[in-house]
Amino acid sequence: MNDDTDLAVRPHERDPEDERALVDDPAFVEHVAQAIEAGRGDDLRGLIADFHETDLARLLEALPAPARPKLIELLGADFDFTALTELDETVRVQILEELETKTVVEGMRDLDSDDAVYILEDLDDADKQEILGQLPITERAALQRSLDYPEESAGRRMQTEFIALPPFWTVGQTLDYIGETEDLPETFFEVFVVDPTYRLTGSVPLDRLLRTKRGLKLGDVVTPDRHVVQATDDQEDVARVFERYNLISAPVVDSAGRLVGVLTVDDIVDVIQEEADEDVKALGGVAADEELSDSFWTIAKSRFSWLLLNLIAANLASFVIALFEDELQRLVALAVLMPIVASQGGNAATQTMTVAVRAIATRELRASNARRVIARELLVGLFNGVVFAVIMAAVVFARFGVADLGFIIALAMIINLVAAALGGILVPLTLNKMGVDPAVSSGPFVTTITDVIGFFAFLGIASLWF
Repeated sequence: MNDDTDLAVRPHERDPEDERALVDDPAFVEHVAQAIEAGRGDDLRGLIADFHETDLARLLEALPAPARPKLIELLGADFDFTALTELDETVRVQILEELETKTVVEGMRDLDSDDAVYILEDLDDADKQEILGQLPITERAALQRSLDYPEESAGRRMQTEFIALPPFWTVGQTLDYIGETEDLPETFFEVFVVDPTYRLTGSVPLDRLLRTKRGLKLGDVVTPDRHVVQATDDQEDVARVFERYNLISAPVVDSAGRLVGVLTVDDIVDVIQEEADEDVKALGGVAADEELSDSFWTIAKSRFSWLLLNLIAANLASFVIALFEDELQRLVALAVLMPIVASQGGNAATQTMTVAVRAIATRELRASNARRVIARELLVGLFNGVVFAVIMAAVVFARFGVADLGFIIALAMIINLVAAALGGILVPLTLNKMGVDPAVSSGPFVTTITDVIGFFAFLGIASLWF
């Protein structure tokens, strides 16, 4: 990559792995930025026109903010708007706000309905209605119907392009229709069978359709769908159904049982990734919608409340320590060893809490097996407590030569690890029963429990013993 010519020629010779390498190359990104600044649309097409949408999205994020909408405008019809679905929400909204409405409308016409809804749903109502108002009435109605469903519901995720035919059609008619019709969904796995009111009666998978005699009617070979999704179902619950029954696709119906869309496994993969991302962020005290591209002020505000809660918890632990100020002054070793007990309990509680929160989210931890799981975690905490108690007793005796101090920290270690195990599972279960998301709220409560009990057990036992 010594000059501009090398960069321009390379796209015709590269494979997809080359694209990923180019996007990560600062020199290539800089070259693209220069082509944008100079308005060289033809050079830009030669560089990135064949990029996969994911790599195109990564390139957009790597470019300076002012260059992003310019790239889309220079590429025109050659820009794949599907790439916008791969962007962080903040970056996507910024780009859409900078683009002309006409450009957005033209780009969205080639998108699947689920991708179009994904792009539109983050815009404010005024921008959303302005874009919808310039779309053909049939497309506008389909997108508006999806947008009217609750956020994170199946109706928001579904694709409204599908093949639905009456039961009196023959297999031959159906195959001819599929082969001769141009305006079909980009990807589909079955033909849905509906009655005159568009109520779903079942589906015929494509593999069965191809192996069935042409003269048979769809009504004779249709299979009732056992995993029909309601449009208002939560997307996480739907993802769990896909995972449990190894589904590739599922029909979506409205409250009257009419077929309104279809969910495919690629949609569900995105849902699973989003939900896992939300849980991981929540456990760390980060807002579910926080992105790397967010501004300083947005991130600072979203993290403040969590840090404030932790500060209150830390002050509570500090208050417990202050109760034993005299003992700490008499025996400095207590101050040296005190953080060990709390830290070990905090780590053990985090392990238990992480497993419990994830099990609650996947419905693996339920009322029917809660007692068994609690008892198991209690035994694990007790076992680890005894083992680490013996280790710490030996370490303390070797360092300070005081057998009594070794016994005190050993007993405190057992108490705190048992408390950590119980707190790590009981806190998420209790919050979930109260209707509070345990992923968001468990951390501060569990940390407070282990700190307070750890300090109180160690210093309290030392105070009584000495």
